[in-house]
Amino acid sequence: MSDPEPTPPTPHVRRKRYAGPNPRRFEDKYKELDPARYAADVAKVLASGKTPAGSHRPIMVAEILAALALRPGETAVDCTLGYGGHARELLARLTPGGRLIGLDVDPVEHPKTTARLRAAGWDETTFTAVRSNFAGLSKVLAELGLTGVDAILADLGVSSMQLDDPARGFTFKTDSPLDLRLNPARAPSAAEWLARVTPSALATALRDHSDEPQADLLARELTLRRGQTPVTRTRQLADAIRDILRHDRPGHDRETDDDCVRRVFQAVRIAVNDEFGALELFLQRLPFCLNPGGRVAILTFHSGEDRRVKQAFRGGVRSGAFSMASEEIIRAGPAERRDNPRSTSAKLRWAVRAK
Repeated sequence: MSDPEPTPPTPHVRRKRYAGPNPRRFEDKYKELDPARYAADVAKVLASGKTPAGSHRPIMVAEILAALALRPGETAVDCTLGYGGHARELLARLTPGGRLIGLDVDPVEHPKTTARLRAAGWDETTFTAVRSNFAGLSKVLAELGLTGVDAILADLGVSSMQLDDPARGFTFKTDSPLDLRLNPARAPSAAEWLARVTPSALATALRDHSDEPQADLLARELTLRRGQTPVTRTRQLADAIRDILRHDRPGHDRETDDDCVRRVFQAVRIAVNDEFGALELFLQRLPFCLNPGGRVAILTFHSGEDRRVKQAFRGGVRSGAFSMASEEIIRAGPAERRDNPRSTSAKLRWAVRAK
């Protein structure tokens, strides 16, 4: 019998070339997007205080674990699974014998995170993945046959994977379709919302969702301009905002223009995803999702979110639904704020269900 033909060598594929010593485009950061293969390179990115492309760094892990005081055998819910950083820490403390239920509304990232946690050894008996907005927590628990859980975590921040990926339309650093949806299957997109929102409704959103001082000016001009050119791209919206400020406020400091752009993008994102409506519904039903003595921790990144959480916790203490709640906000320590600048605006509050 003749020897089998040798397997031809795999042809070498040159990586995509980019301008400069380091890739700047999200899709070109192939090392950061493949952390299992390029662990050393990802470690360098983390050490520099940056978040690797396509990933997310969990914020205030130690403070959250202290607030939830998890014990093996308990059942907990991570209402905003995201990249799974918090979930890994929760699972490590719930086992053996415990269970984590992981919710997320994002149909793009939720299956990726579920696969990562399964690969890390968390099977169906310890980790249950459910694609749902956290506003539907009570319904999820009922469908799982649970009357309550021992701990609940809700991290209300938008994940870095969503913010940095130009395909999701969250960033104005690259030119992409203006989307801003946490669930891309749910209408309207940001472009569709801006196409039909009234000037007064837009001004209200800019004030209430981002404390924008130029809310009336921007709402009036943006709705006037859309009649000539519909706003459908991220950079198009950012450039329109800068142009309005330049023409209507000629003496303003142009270095603050991007701050205004970020506030507008934040306000539109909150409106498109009805984030405050979902939060209010979640807070209304929250006490009834906890077992007696159960604990909840909520991480917010905006004054409107924190105000709603503070009022709900205080109201819960007055009504007897909660036995206690944090009086002051908890912030990330100096080292974390230095290593992960996205933690700077984070505010943590906790409460305990009455027994």
